[in-house]
Amino acid sequence: MKNLKRVIAIVCGGDSSEHDVSLRSAQGLYSFFDKERYDVYIVDVKGQDWNVELRDGTTARIDRNDFSFVEDGKAKRFDYAYITIHGTPGENGILQGYFDLVGVPYSTSGVLVEAMTFDKFILNQYLRGYGIAVADSLLIRKGYEELVSDDEIEQRIGMPCFVKPAADGSSFGVSKVKDKDQLAPAIRKAMMESSEVMVEQFLEGTEISIGVYKTKQKSVVLPATEVVTQNEFFDYNAKYNGQVQEITPARLSEDITRRVREITSHIYDILHCNGIIRIDYIISPQGKIFMLEVNTTPGMTVTSFIPQQVKAAGLTMAEVLTDIVENQF
Repeated sequence: MKNLKRVIAIVCGGDSSEHDVSLRSAQGLYSFFDKERYDVYIVDVKGQDWNVELRDGTTARIDRNDFSFVEDGKAKRFDYAYITIHGTPGENGILQGYFDLVGVPYSTSGVLVEAMTFDKFILNQYLRGYGIAVADSLLIRKGYEELVSDDEIEQRIGMPCFVKPAADGSSFGVSKVKDKDQLAPAIRKAMMESSEVMVEQFLEGTEISIGVYKTKQKSVVLPATEVVTQNEFFDYNAKYNGQVQEITPARLSEDITRRVREITSHIYDILHCNGIIRIDYIISPQGKIFMLEVNTTPGMTVTSFIPQQVKAAGLTMAEVLTDIVENQF
């Protein structure tokens, strides 16, 4: 009998500093998917080297003409791509353009949304136009650093401030700058990750992160996670090496919980997102909600925020992933 299971590619790897983090997310997703319903494979993408892990432990090259591969002498074409690349090319629209060309549906938003959400500065300016509160920021481009002086940054943004790559992911290249003399080395560090650097106002308050996904039938805003770290900020070590306390659901008042959920759903609709996204916020002591970042390929290890939130919502990751996949068929 012909195998009627959809063939799913968990697409991981990528060409950024987050390559290994992506591989861990792929393993998490593989463990979550309903194997009774889907044939699931992990595809590692790095530059021009695309390989799929086969059942026997070997790998096979992906034919990029149609996103297919050969197993046991037979050609297999993927029905769906679940993208879990953190950074380029999976989080900035490049891979999405490829899948559009070869006609394979995928788990993230489209090319424009991915490109825009990957650039934190562009995203902030766009969402500000819809009334979403964001921190004040300046953009510095490689080769044009002299156009923005240290004095201007201090006067406009204030100290302390954050210096971060405008287009990157997991806190690589991010610095908390406490005085003007630290700006130049912080900018150089950030430019090792991205040709554009954002200098952003420091916001005091409670940091939270919240997942959301929508299908034709439902809108699911997950319980928020409160992020408590003794580090200077939620940096790479806090994010991936356990130097953080994660509290799900977050310790928020009913009013703030309601408003965060409404804003999260609204941002999803403004951007016309697809699949599951995670939005990070700072809530000021006065109760103002500032959007920090929209993550369209959130971490999916067993201990990542989204799996925690799905569990707290009384759902299973298998149910959620099935919702997301089937929404496009």
